[in-house]
Amino acid sequence: MSRRVVVTGLGVVAPGGVGVKAFWDLLVSGVTATRGISTFDPSPFRSRIAAECDFDPESAGLSAADAERLDRAAQFAVVACREAVADAGLRIDEAAAHRAGVALGSAVGCTQKLESEYVAISHGGAGWEVDHTLASRYLYDYFVPSSMAAELAWATGAEGPVSVVSAGCTSGIDAIGYAVELIRDGLVDVMVTGGTDAPIAPITVACFDAIKATSPRNDDPATALRPFDRTRDGFVLGEGGAVLVLEEAESARRRGARVYAEITGYASRGNAYHMTGLRPDGAEMAAAITAALAEGRCDPSEICYVNAHGTATKQNDRHETAAFKRALGPDAYRVPISSIKSMIGHSLGGIGSLEVAAVALAVARGAIPPTANLREPDPELDLDYVPVTAREQPVGTALTVGSGFGGFQSAMLLRRFEG
Repeated sequence: MSRRVVVTGLGVVAPGGVGVKAFWDLLVSGVTATRGISTFDPSPFRSRIAAECDFDPESAGLSAADAERLDRAAQFAVVACREAVADAGLRIDEAAAHRAGVALGSAVGCTQKLESEYVAISHGGAGWEVDHTLASRYLYDYFVPSSMAAELAWATGAEGPVSVVSAGCTSGIDAIGYAVELIRDGLVDVMVTGGTDAPIAPITVACFDAIKATSPRNDDPATALRPFDRTRDGFVLGEGGAVLVLEEAESARRRGARVYAEITGYASRGNAYHMTGLRPDGAEMAAAITAALAEGRCDPSEICYVNAHGTATKQNDRHETAAFKRALGPDAYRVPISSIKSMIGHSLGGIGSLEVAAVALAVARGAIPPTANLREPDPELDLDYVPVTAREQPVGTALTVGSGFGGFQSAMLLRRFEG
């Protein structure tokens, strides 16, 4: 029998606030953190809005040297890691270091530093031949996303497996899934895991503009991201990250750790179909959900809440609705479903970890975050998408899903821990 895996620590950097308390307060309030982009001049772009983090690295506990050295995505990861480890009351001593590992998800790595470095060495893009003497001495670290996972290993003293998972928008949930498997297989006892991205930069905005995936509702950024709404017109880019401490259940119990939830099932699938396109029948996401339920030995009737991918694109919301109906059957019409992206935007490789953290909190605290801005339900999307207002109710078992460019589909099952 495989070992049980529990969540004992959470750390968050998200739009709307730094820390788990600020994150959860925002989610249950139904308030959105989307606004006009402030970190660069967005005027040349079609979509000029984003969900930015109000984050000052030194106020968050980083040294001036680390604030200069680390990309913003790495800063998020280190700050979230520190909170998660403190929250878990975890200390990795020398004797146990080889039984502790790190798995970090990121879709676009050190985007902001790479862009600023290119601007510097190319004289603002004017030069075809770049001047390497103008580059930062940390440029190599920005090219290799593994540098961010190494930062977490150094911060915690973990000497077991250390890796980066990069699978586009499912990177965060997939990194956590990989960490779960390592613990179940007996290779480690503790994993520090999650995801981070800071993609709000001209290159990213330009890319999503080109395919018209982001909302152009620049005059009303607070309500621009409208998952499952009839008037939805695309997602809003976000940033942030979450880090979780996962432990083998018996070890956690022996040291008296507080447990948020148990992770009982995880699965991922690909659609081998299209880089950005999704089949309307939702078969690939449904397959991931069905596999996760099977691994968790969970019947659809036991699901109390589903955290949707919920990007507010026409294609995704139809695909998800079809997938839920296909995987959950009649229970799809009963179970509450919501999208927290409506409040914190879509942070690419960071969002999956933020969503797992939100679901762990929903299980622990007995509340379901709403889908903000859902005021005109699309009659084609006829499930319970928890519009506008949070619901207080027990959440014994919850499902969270992710979908990413390239056809990646992932699902994870969390359950109240019965120790």
